[in-house]
Amino acid sequence: MPVSAKIFATFFVLLCCQITWSLSEPQLYAQDLPAAPASQNIEPVRTTVTVLGDPTPVLLGDSARSVVVMDTQEHQLAYNTVEDYLRTDSSVQINQRGAGGYPADLSIRGTSFEQTLVLIDGFRANDAQTAHNNLDLPVPLDTMANIEVLHGAGSTLYGADALGGVVDFVTQRPTLNSLWVSAGAGSFNENQQTFVGNLVHGKWAEQLSGHRDFSSGFMYDRDYRNESADSETWLTSPLGVTDVLLGGSDTPFGANNFYGNYPSFERTKGWFASIQQGLGAKTGIGYAYRRHTDNFILLRNDPSFYANNHIDTSWQAIARRQLQWTHSGGIYYGLDFDGDGIHSNNLGVHARNWGAGYVDLNTRAGKRTTLSLGAREEIISGGYDVLSPTAAIAYAVLPALKLRASSGYGFRLPTYTDLYYSDPTTVGNANLKPESAWNYEGGFDWYPRRAIVFSATGFYSPQSNFIDYVRTSPAAMWHATNLNGFAFAGSEASFDWRMRYGQELNLSWTWLDGAQSVLHGLQSEYVFNYPVHNGVLNWYANAGRWFVVNTRLNVQQRFHQTAYPVWDVSLVHERGRVQPFVQMTNLSNTGYDEIVGVRMPGRAFIGGVKIWLLHPR
Repeated sequence: MPVSAKIFATFFVLLCCQITWSLSEPQLYAQDLPAAPASQNIEPVRTTVTVLGDPTPVLLGDSARSVVVMDTQEHQLAYNTVEDYLRTDSSVQINQRGAGGYPADLSIRGTSFEQTLVLIDGFRANDAQTAHNNLDLPVPLDTMANIEVLHGAGSTLYGADALGGVVDFVTQRPTLNSLWVSAGAGSFNENQQTFVGNLVHGKWAEQLSGHRDFSSGFMYDRDYRNESADSETWLTSPLGVTDVLLGGSDTPFGANNFYGNYPSFERTKGWFASIQQGLGAKTGIGYAYRRHTDNFILLRNDPSFYANNHIDTSWQAIARRQLQWTHSGGIYYGLDFDGDGIHSNNLGVHARNWGAGYVDLNTRAGKRTTLSLGAREEIISGGYDVLSPTAAIAYAVLPALKLRASSGYGFRLPTYTDLYYSDPTTVGNANLKPESAWNYEGGFDWYPRRAIVFSATGFYSPQSNFIDYVRTSPAAMWHATNLNGFAFAGSEASFDWRMRYGQELNLSWTWLDGAQSVLHGLQSEYVFNYPVHNGVLNWYANAGRWFVVNTRLNVQQRFHQTAYPVWDVSLVHERGRVQPFVQMTNLSNTGYDEIVGVRMPGRAFIGGVKIWLLHPR
């Protein structure tokens, strides 16, 4: 048996053993179980509240879509970056160029990294220049409450770019006064510092935070410095809740081999501002503005040889309203107005605007069935308009077993890099057409016990006018082009168990199959870098009285490549005012690339301490 087959066979056996063991006890439905003692810390996993994929907050157990919610406040010191959280979802693909502050491409279910929409508190944060910068977030991780991930098309509620899925980074409103700082140091001269301060007084709350992460790099020209800071203010008045967010980031980094065999250098900066205003219980309005700059130097030791300077901006204005006629259903509708533009020495000066209206009907048919029907009409400058419908249904076969199915349409506008970019190896295409795709899926969620859920989903997504960079030979240039006849099919499964005394076990596995005949002998730059198999085991457990351990084993096999494991472990003390931590990455010391030709770092360590200067009571 091939090595990759043995790895995945072992992973599957472990998953089956865990499920069999956990279900060997008498099976009771969640509502039949008494409340667990506080010391056992068992949360009913189906009661997590989510809004992604639905127009209003719903319980995770009631959603008809495949949604994953990651609580970023629960075990803060066990994770170092947002990428660490996202890697716990096997349907999320991270293509990173290094550790720490390095940028990463994000995609869901094998789609391209440009087909995933990134939100900050529900506002669009995708980069108009290039989706390579979509995870260049101006908000520090420590201020986030949740990361919510929607699998599958989401254009009906969220508009362009939501073909493969949506990721929403939701910030945390404080409820108590507090102040903490942290510092750490580790391999490759890495050092990092963070502070978060919260002030709450009556109906007003304020949060200030800052983060810095520096490394000299694990190899030549792979150094980085990642800095971000934000301020968020909440005020509750008779009019409703006012939420104002201001954030910024600065990330210079060595880009050795990122865009060819060159010792390059890049520096990106981002600014983000948003305001949301509630108008009573049923209406809300908001506005967000994003500015991002990208300074790219092809040869770091000779900046005058070739350099690009890009400044892109985007804005969004929204209005939302809900009409709930009974406890069993309602209609939700809204308007979006968006615009983006770029000023670049390479891409030129361009701008575009679009507006959209959407409506979504949610209703319950009896006690077992939930139905959602929605549609969005988008009108884009240049004479392009698109209708994005969606339908989703959930049916409770048993109180602990829910079947669900959905179908939706998504689209993506070409980025300005797709349209106008040129360098010694790559050229854009001003005649590119927007991408579009249907998403069909069906699955189930099973809650055999209070703190256990097993989910499985099968999906299929045919695409039209898929945008990729192709060439005829290694000596030829990459050309942006539209491809047709491309589709993804696959399946995903997950098992989540919140055990006693704070222990958590999460296992997930995703299989993908993409149509390869669409290239007709051409070489692809991005299409076929997806993982055919991706398995993740994440276990969080107490290790004695004072420390807890978080371990994640990721086994991945990309298309036409050999499977490889990556093992990360964190050791954290979570009690008291002084909380030391150690984070160990790639303990398996695996040599691997997430982007072809860009080596990832080997085994690395970072240790530090978090100190509460003002502990919440």
